Amino acid sequence: MDVRRIVFVIFPRFQVLDLTGPHEVFAQAERLAAGYRLETVAPLPGPVTASGGLTVTADLGVDDCVGPIDTLVVAGGRGRAEACDDRRLIGWLAGAASRARRVAGVCGGAFLLAEAGLLDGRRAVTHWGSCAELARRYPTVTVEPDPIFVRDGDVWTSAGVTAGMDLALALVEQDQGGELSRTIARQLVMFVQRPGGQAQFSTQLAAQRPARPGLRQLQAWLAEHLADDLSVPALAARVGMSERHFARVFHAQTGQTPAAYVESVRIEAARRLLETTDTPLGPVARNCGFGTVETMHRCFRRTIGVTPGQYRHHFG
Repeated sequence: MDVRRIVFVIFPRFQVLDLTGPHEVFAQAERLAAGYRLETVAPLPGPVTASGGLTVTADLGVDDCVGPIDTLVVAGGRGRAEACDDRRLIGWLAGAASRARRVAGVCGGAFLLAEAGLLDGRRAVTHWGSCAELARRYPTVTVEPDPIFVRDGDVWTSAGVTAGMDLALALVEQDQGGELSRTIARQLVMFVQRPGGQAQFSTQLAAQRPARPGLRQLQAWLAEHLADDLSVPALAARVGMSERHFARVFHAQTGQTPAAYVESVRIEAARRLLETTDTPLGPVARNCGFGTVETMHRCFRRTIGVTPGQYRHHFG
């Protein structure tokens, strides 16, 4: 059996789970089926301190990592901006990718791949909180904010942090088949395929904070009156604006339409109830302003990718 060389790339202040999560998936695959050799590479060999303070010893420096690579896996972390500015590291990354069968970026590792030109013209994902920045900084990349991971040809990217393990399971499945990946998932107490996308982990607080005090007051009132009439006419009347002017100003100040914002607040409230209480779905739907379970179900499926019942099962 050919041994597949898996090279993990780290740098000062990397996110340790971006390394250890996927590394453990491949280590389990090696233990159960053999066929992998794992290496850790950094700008320089030796100790590398992660953002949380844990120190990992890199097997090799980039100058020492030569020859064919099966899978190149790039971590993210708080130090990614400095890593992107490290022209020696980025130049090596571009060259190493040319001798790799496939390349993967975990969480913020997508920024290093993009800086090296490896995502030009490709689809990609990163942590939900950084998707807009990735799209802004690298306009040739098509950023898909919700998937847990994205494959575009021989380049893979994952969403935030632990999603790197989902990506690694998919890579193992590509190599070794579904039975092994399912065995590893059971061993690590993971989903073989996680339900929903990463939208389930973001919050409506990502909305822009409006500059107008009246709109900020409206947002505070709205969060306490989710079961009320929150239509555009009702909200416009509450702040003393015409419907058209209110809708235009609200969108300009928050980046969302009133309807989209109201739905996001209702979903956020429902999520909190599903996570922290055993309140039946009917009262949750009514208390949060959905009216019926069916309406809440449709909103959850459309925006989060799972039903309210599935969300409670996994996060309650």
